[in-house]
Amino acid sequence: MQVILIKDVDNLGSAHEMVEVKPGYARNFLIPGKLAMEASSSNIKIMEERRKQQKKKEDKLMAEIANVTETLKATPVKVGAKIGVSGKIFGSVTSIQIARAIREQKGYEIDRRRITILDEVKEAGSFRASIDFGKENVVEINFEVVAE
Repeated sequence: MQVILIKDVDNLGSAHEMVEVKPGYARNFLIPGKLAMEASSSNIKIMEERRKQQKKKEDKLMAEIANVTETLKATPVKVGAKIGVSGKIFGSVTSIQIARAIREQKGYEIDRRRITILDEVKEAGSFRASIDFGKENVVEINFEVVAE
């Protein structure tokens, strides 16, 4: 029996995919659990339309990510920190501070959990961080640690 998966199912397939399963598995588990629907001609058309709409959304999102990436790479973000006489900073720079600096300087709201600091930041200077936008879109940006 052919069914169209509504949600991802382990060891079977991902959402919006048509798969062949045994009739009992489809009738007793997949369809009642709202994991799949029968692959009728009307359901196939509905799923194809959903797939097209999802592709448009992804394309729009990719264009927006490219725009944000270009803006972030243009100039380094300046992060303020308390710096001692020897040039070393008190504490360290965190992803929260970088996210706040991006919001204030570039105008983009980026979740701190998506930011990874690549270099160990213990003194003033220029460093690198990476931002993971998902779907294998990882961008490296430069940031400068300056005195507050």
